[in-house]
Amino acid sequence: MATLNPRIRDWRDKRVWLIGASSGIGAALAERLAAAGARVAISARREARLRAVAARCGGARVLPIDVTECGRLASAWDALRGEWGGADLVVFCAGSFHPRRSWEMTAESARATLTVNQLAVFDGVSAVVPTMLAAGCGGLVLVSSVAGYRGLPQAVEYGPGKAALINLAEILYLDLAPRGLGVWLVDPGFVDTPLTARNEFPMPALISADAAADEIVAGLASGKFEIHFPKRFTRVLKLLRLLPYRWYFPLVRRSTGL
Repeated sequence: MATLNPRIRDWRDKRVWLIGASSGIGAALAERLAAAGARVAISARREARLRAVAARCGGARVLPIDVTECGRLASAWDALRGEWGGADLVVFCAGSFHPRRSWEMTAESARATLTVNQLAVFDGVSAVVPTMLAAGCGGLVLVSSVAGYRGLPQAVEYGPGKAALINLAEILYLDLAPRGLGVWLVDPGFVDTPLTARNEFPMPALISADAAADEIVAGLASGKFEIHFPKRFTRVLKLLRLLPYRWYFPLVRRSTGL
C-alpha cells in the first residue's frame, strides 16, 4: 500500500525549522533531530531558553520571535531562507494552554490562546509554502492535539484551536501533496511539558517530551499522515469520536467528573 507522505529516515543535512522549541515537545524534537544529523533552526519568544536548547543541539540556529506579532514569522523565514535557501521541514509546535471552563473565558483570554495556537500557524504556512512550491519539495508538520477530536471540559479555548489545526492539516494535504510537498498532522495525548503541568487532574497515559519526540520521528519515517500517541490513549479517543452525542456527553461527564 502506498504511503501518504515521504518517508524521512535519513536526517543528515536536512534543514529543519522548529517553531515553539524553547521547551516541551519542540525542544525535545530539536535535540533528537540534531543528534540524527539535521541542521536545526529553533524559534520561540524566550531567547535564553532557546540558546540553552541550541547548546544541547550542538549549535542550532536561533531565531527568537513572538509568533503573536503578525509578520514576525515571515521575517524569520526570509532570514532563514537567505542563509539556507529554504527548509526541508517546518514544524509548527508553538502552543498555549490554560485549563478553563466556559464561564471562565474572556474575550482577551480566548484571543491570546487562539493567536498562538491557530493564527500563528496560518501566518507561518502562508510564509513558507510559496518557497516550497517553487522548489517542488519540502514539508509541514502541524502539532495539534487529541483535544481537537471532540469537545472536552476545561478546553474551551484550547480545543477549538486544535480542532481547526486538524482541519487545516487535512486541507493542506489535499492541496499540497499532489504538488510534491509533505504534510503531517501530529496529535499527542498527555505529554509532560510546562503546559500540562497546569492541569490539576490525573492525566492518563502521560509520557515524557523525549518519548513524544521519538514518536514523531518514528511517524515521519513511516510515511503516515497522522502521527498520534500514546496509542493506548489516543485509540480510545478515536473510538469516542464515533459515538452519538447522546452517549458521548454522559460518558465524558462521568469519566472526567466535570
